Amino acid sequence: QVQLVESGGGLVQAGGSLRLSCAASGSIFSLKGANWYRQVPGKQRELVATITSVSSTNYADSVKGRFTISRDNAKNTVHLQMNSLKPEDTAVYYCNAVISGDLGTYSYWGQGTQVTVSS
Repeated sequence: QVQLVESGGGLVQAGGSLRLSCAASGSIFSLKGANWYRQVPGKQRELVATITSVSSTNYADSVKGRFTISRDNAKNTVHLQMNSLKPEDTAVYYCNAVISGDLGTYSYWGQGTQVTVSS
């Protein structure tokens, strides 16, 4: 069974940095595209960053120049480096990835990791 596990969230002051990781485990053939989303209570989940199977990236306007998504194919892991954090970046961050495994190719979600930025 394929699982995505996020880590790296926490409390940081405005202007600080955090690095989120999303590790895929299980019977995996390949990790294809991946995304980071975030959600604030009462609001829709927002797409923050995307990385394709060939490492092309795209970002929400609100995080461009501050966040960097990357991948480590050998470890089936995706990272989100977040710099110059602002209080409005406070949210639960979710990893989403399309993974090919022994049961087929599906989209998977992690459980989420809380990021809190204090002013």
